[in-house]
Amino acid sequence: MSNLTNKRPIITHHNPKSPISEAYRTLRTNIQFSSIDEELRVLMITSAGPGEGKSTTLVNLAVAYAQADKKVLVIDADLRKPTMHHTLQVSNRWGLTNLLTNQLSVIEVLQETSINNLSIITSGPIPPNPSEILASKKMISVLDELKQQFDIILIDAPPAIAVTDSQIIATRADGVILVVDSDKVKRDAALKAKQNLDNVRARILGVVLNNVDRKNKDSYYYYYGESK
Repeated sequence: MSNLTNKRPIITHHNPKSPISEAYRTLRTNIQFSSIDEELRVLMITSAGPGEGKSTTLVNLAVAYAQADKKVLVIDADLRKPTMHHTLQVSNRWGLTNLLTNQLSVIEVLQETSINNLSIITSGPIPPNPSEILASKKMISVLDELKQQFDIILIDAPPAIAVTDSQIIATRADGVILVVDSDKVKRDAALKAKQNLDNVRARILGVVLNNVDRKNKDSYYYYYGESK
């Protein structure tokens, strides 16, 4: 297995015994137990604004699932500022946009990563109309097809305040996780993001709070709790 090195290190892959990696495994467990009667297969990860750690949270959570012998798919649905191809070091010449516009099939856009049990569909070329593409009926049929192949699908979505993309994707997901940077985002912004998701009746499973000052301990910390 090759060693992934980039500006967004995947700590659950590089250092699985670290306290932060354990926090991601706790997040995985909490998600699994957040719904007793319904299996959560498609999860969307978003944030209030940019730079809050949503993509970092998603990729580490994806690895945590993969390490639990789940067949995991990451979909980069941030069609405005995609980053997952950089993080997982794969090509972005084709991807979700090609799939949703009927240019390519699922099997043609699926890519394996160097991490066992983890596959990805990158964003593909940035389109002029991301919201319309994501709102298409094709997105629903694609997810139905992918659920036949994967145990868990994690969708990286744009921030929930700036554009409507996240609201659209949330209606296709079984649950939503909101990432909040405790040192960066203001309370009003976080509440606005939650309101936007509530407006489409998104199922918010909880909030991941990062960059919490734990004094003498790691400042990069993840908290999971039921969203009120």
